[in-house]
Amino acid sequence: MGFAAKIKDFYRVSAPSPGKLSSGEVPGRYKRLRLQAFVAATVGYSLYYVCRTSLNVMKQPIIDSGALDAAQLGMIGACLYWTYAVGKFVNGFLADYCNIKKFMATGLVISAFANGVMGLLGLWEGLAGITGAMLFVMFAIMWGLNGWSQSMGSPPAIISLSRWFPLRIRGTYYGFFSASHNFGEGLAFIFVSLIVSAAGWQFGFFGASLAGAIGVTLIALWLHDTPESKGLPPVEILAGEKTQEQFDAESQEKSSGKEGAALETKRIQRSVIRNPGVWVLALSSAFMYMSRYAVNEWGMFFLQKTKGFELLEASSIIAVNTIAGIIGTVSAGWISDSVFKGDRKLPALAAGIMEACALALFLYGGDSWGVNIAAMVLFGISIGVLICFIGGLMAVDLVPRKATGAALGIVGLASYIAAGLMNIISGWLIDGQAVRDAATGDIIRYDFTYVSIFWICSAVISFLLPLLNWKRNRPAD
Repeated sequence: MGFAAKIKDFYRVSAPSPGKLSSGEVPGRYKRLRLQAFVAATVGYSLYYVCRTSLNVMKQPIIDSGALDAAQLGMIGACLYWTYAVGKFVNGFLADYCNIKKFMATGLVISAFANGVMGLLGLWEGLAGITGAMLFVMFAIMWGLNGWSQSMGSPPAIISLSRWFPLRIRGTYYGFFSASHNFGEGLAFIFVSLIVSAAGWQFGFFGASLAGAIGVTLIALWLHDTPESKGLPPVEILAGEKTQEQFDAESQEKSSGKEGAALETKRIQRSVIRNPGVWVLALSSAFMYMSRYAVNEWGMFFLQKTKGFELLEASSIIAVNTIAGIIGTVSAGWISDSVFKGDRKLPALAAGIMEACALALFLYGGDSWGVNIAAMVLFGISIGVLICFIGGLMAVDLVPRKATGAALGIVGLASYIAAGLMNIISGWLIDGQAVRDAATGDIIRYDFTYVSIFWICSAVISFLLPLLNWKRNRPAD
């Protein structure tokens, strides 16, 4: 067997277990394994985010050390988002055919490795005299690798919900899972900041790598591939949605009509690519991600350089944004379904206006601790709602069910390309508008005037664009 064949065999979906459980053993074992899979997917993906946002915490110490400047860090950040955007497409398709435990664990192993290497590079930069240009290139490569590996996190985690949870409760658990990135970002801002404050920015990467190792262990122990691989029936039968006879008959029908179904799916996906409403939402999400990651990527640096907050103070304020986002993410779908009868447009508009106002309060509201905390609470809640609506549900509402993945792929691709552009533009504006000493050229003060306008304009455009879709309705399936 060749190397490629061995890799393919290693990641193949687990075969059904030859041993079957008795009917009395099934309910208890199913509930226990289902809970373990949910915890592993949710906590594991949270720890993915620690490895993904670690650099955000360290920007100010890295710049102050002279190792890299803001423009270089902006380009490094863009490398992650662009490889992540492409990876979302590729790895989303691959995950459907893979053992989700091995697939998700592999991504986190690579992400933890990339963080560890960057920590070592930071130490060598001081000890071995690595030039700034060399450090920049190696950081960009490692952070780009991290972006690709990060795209291996959410597809298997979401697939686990599909394989282990029945339809009637899947949405509820998906809502809680969607908050995992908020937990991860908050943990990164607090945990990594503590390490950086105590030991230096290089060790912040080691802390993120340790968090990744913990996540890999949890995934390896608790993220089970399929119910069948554990001697259980498929989830449709476990949940009473179908009988064994119905499941077998449908499986046979799908197998015999596979070619026709594949052609139909491709036809529907092509219609999604031609749907202007999906592209409007993709652009809206792109601008929303610019404003979202402006705070997550540069918020701490802004607080330290313009408002005089220390590292731990700044990280605590930004962490509030990520924690408050849990409220918006978890409640958004329920509110739109129960209060607005499935119409996402009005709550999305309200959340967009609130996000722009909260961002303006953060940028121009002064250096009061209370004002900045209030701004981050409002910003976090509104971004949580917008991620749920503009970043996903509103696009899904415009396309047939069979093309859900295509719509989300378009929105995701645009969102993370834009996040990468935001990083480059922000770094360039921050460096370009800095006030420098006339004699030495050293930076005396950072001027955030133009970059603040850029961030707020992105937020405003993001909530205005969906107005173009106000009268568009979902086509028939």
